[in-house]
Amino acid sequence: MAARDLFHNAVRNALTKEQWLVTDDPLIIQLGGVDLRIDLGAEKLIAAEREGEKIAVEIKSFVGPSAIADFHVALGQFLNYRLALEIQESDRILHLAVPEETYLTFFMLPFVQLAIQRYQLKLIVYEVTTEEIVLWIS
Repeated sequence: MAARDLFHNAVRNALTKEQWLVTDDPLIIQLGGVDLRIDLGAEKLIAAEREGEKIAVEIKSFVGPSAIADFHVALGQFLNYRLALEIQESDRILHLAVPEETYLTFFMLPFVQLAIQRYQLKLIVYEVTTEEIVLWIS
């Protein structure tokens, strides 16, 4: 089993605080001979459902030595997972969860904003210490 992201429990608790029911931890997708557990050794996908709305959440901590390298990995995974969900669970919307501090600094850079728009990333911005979601960006 892959290791959980550093802030996995913080995001899970934040979703629970917002009345989300976590249904899969991780959400495993098997498609085209590939098992997607959505981990890079430090992350998992959480699936949650609220009032009939289903989401999948890819959690990122952005604590590596290079934010852009972390972003490249996150974006690549996000695009692959979104493709798999479109095919297997088209009613589930994928979100990328990022720490508030990272969002307020790195994610405000013009290049990152362009990538968010171009690839239509849906973001959940979470506060690590209070374990709360501070912003949903669709």
